[in-house]
Amino acid sequence: MPDDIKDFPDGGEMRETRLADALSERYLAYALSTITARSLPDVRDGLKPVHRRLLWAMHQLRLDPASGFKKCARIVGDVMGKYHPHGDSSIYEAMVRLAQEFAARYPLVEGQGNFGNIDGDNAAAMRYTEARMTEVALAMLEGIEENAVDFRATYDGEEREPIVLPAAFPNLLANGAAGIAVGMATSIPPHNAGELCDAALALIEDPNADLMAHIKGPDFPTGGVLVEPEAAIRDAYETGRGGFRVRAKWETEKLKNGTWQVVVTEIPYQVQKAKLIEQIAQLLEEKKLPLLGDVRDESTDVVRLVLEPKSRTVDDKVLMETLFRATALESRFPLNMNVLDAERTPRVMGLREVLRSWLDHRHVVLVRRTEHRLAAIARRLEILDGYLIAYLNLDEVIRIIRTEDEPKPELMKAFGLTDLQAESILNMRLRSLRKLEEMEIRKEHKKLTAEQKRLQGLMASEGRRWKAIAEEIAATRAKFGDGALGKRRTETDRQLPAVLVDETAFVEKENITVILSEKGWIRAQKGHIPLDGEIRFKEGDGLFAAMHAETTDRIVIFATNGKAYTIKADTIPRGRGDGQPVRLMIDLTNEDAVVTMFVHEDGKRFLVAASDGKGFIVKGEDLLAEKRTGKQVLNVDGSTEAAICTPAEGDSVAVIGDNRKLLVFPLEQVPEMTRGRGVQLQAYRDGGLSDAKVFAKAEGLTWTLGGRTRTEMDLRSWAGNRAGAGKAPPNGFPRANRFE
Repeated sequence: MPDDIKDFPDGGEMRETRLADALSERYLAYALSTITARSLPDVRDGLKPVHRRLLWAMHQLRLDPASGFKKCARIVGDVMGKYHPHGDSSIYEAMVRLAQEFAARYPLVEGQGNFGNIDGDNAAAMRYTEARMTEVALAMLEGIEENAVDFRATYDGEEREPIVLPAAFPNLLANGAAGIAVGMATSIPPHNAGELCDAALALIEDPNADLMAHIKGPDFPTGGVLVEPEAAIRDAYETGRGGFRVRAKWETEKLKNGTWQVVVTEIPYQVQKAKLIEQIAQLLEEKKLPLLGDVRDESTDVVRLVLEPKSRTVDDKVLMETLFRATALESRFPLNMNVLDAERTPRVMGLREVLRSWLDHRHVVLVRRTEHRLAAIARRLEILDGYLIAYLNLDEVIRIIRTEDEPKPELMKAFGLTDLQAESILNMRLRSLRKLEEMEIRKEHKKLTAEQKRLQGLMASEGRRWKAIAEEIAATRAKFGDGALGKRRTETDRQLPAVLVDETAFVEKENITVILSEKGWIRAQKGHIPLDGEIRFKEGDGLFAAMHAETTDRIVIFATNGKAYTIKADTIPRGRGDGQPVRLMIDLTNEDAVVTMFVHEDGKRFLVAASDGKGFIVKGEDLLAEKRTGKQVLNVDGSTEAAICTPAEGDSVAVIGDNRKLLVFPLEQVPEMTRGRGVQLQAYRDGGLSDAKVFAKAEGLTWTLGGRTRTEMDLRSWAGNRAGAGKAPPNGFPRANRFE
């Protein structure tokens, strides 16, 4: 026996196992259980185990739409005790969601009582609410008693439950699904059942049919307006991954004296109305929605949010565009069709494959139900054949039954009956011996024989089977694709309006002074204070840069890593404090430093250069960055750093190196680029670039020395071409080799 196995008197054993191996084995088992038995829906019926068990338990309780309601506590108790060994709260929450008309596009449960609302209020406790199934749920269960699907033992082995439902309704796409497993997730929006049925019928006719001709996009229970481009929608459906932007539906109401207000009647899916209003109110308080005057909730069972503009001169489209950008009135619903296929394997499917999987499941269900029906017909015909033999030999049958101790074998021997036929004859009632009953039996026999022949023809022809499936789908389309339930709610084919919104509309315009210290602390003081005045800093710190700006400006920071960063002026900390480290506002490492800081102005150009003397001209717009990670403008590597970012205003460039050599050449020799290494501005044997400046040759080259400005007009001694070595600068040029 191996040393790592020890026996115990009761027959058990203890094995020594590495902790990592034991943990990985158990975690993998947990992960697999989460993926296949909790979080991901089955592609065939679109249900997770908890939903499937809820419908099965309600079916067992005979809670069909024609019956009365039963307490939800009773239903949850049956599900938890017989099929789903989890907490009652999770089961009830799943049941509530199936009943909420604003959560489920086609509710599978009809609730009676408080089942929550779109404001985000929870449902009442399950002891107070009642429920029963809807017609959609009945369609999901249709044929389940006819061997349409496989069953398995429940967790305790005392009951049996279906592995999947027959699903005559395309539930996966119609109601959507969402779930997070271990290492994977699913997110499927709801769709219109009528469109899905049309697409399925087209797929039966032509496997390569264009499904987008029938499915326009998601159809959310809360309505809204889909503003995703058609190309993006098509790509998302083909790959199974993507997303859909949905906006609230609104209209403008005219009031007295030329005033008006905007009324929102539909909000995006899964957006809680109360939190949406709270968000808008908070932005109002923070003065981030200057075009909006007030917001009111006038909703009843119908959504009605009233938005009042601050002024009647405001354009309603601009007002709504600012709200769409800043609030949840526009939201994005992700698409990730990660589902369990027929083999219980999780994978991402496209729209065509999902519909194909549902159709294949319906084909399997049709075959199994047909086989079950044929077996039942064969059994009944066998019994009817026995009855007819008994009628033809009625006197002899009666004699055998009256005189024989064991009539069954004698009947079988005398008339060549099967065991089932003989047993059925012995169980006949006396009233069945009348002539009228014989006629009914012959009529039933003829009818069943005709049905048997039809079903046998169906089983022999795949084309007939698909035709039968098409008829079933057409019936589903007629039942659930029209009327109040089936009418499309989410508006499609709507393009994003071409509305130009000035982002400064979100910010109150105000004069500020931006101050950056040598140690990288940034702050803003109200008003334009004198830049040469006294500015206080922490001990050991000093001024690096200060400039006048407005809260609507964008501040550009150019760093030694060659990246340009953009900071909105209104986000810079205010007050008389020390501010905050600029590295917290942009992703600037401790190894990199700020080269320069300036206010962005449209149309300006800049000369950027590295310490090795290479550089180029870049537009100011190309220095703007959308993300805090910045934008790489000047490529640097090794020990080379970005050293210069100076305005390119003039016709000439002056460059001075660490070797104290000055070179002047035309600006036209420097190319304009958006990103790169650039060209060599000045050649060096030792050292690198110290400073560079763009100036107008007619005005001369200026530099600052001892607080005074000096100008050199005759630059012939230093004039040359780009990449030249240069000559010693004029007398009186600063020893620091800097122009300013």
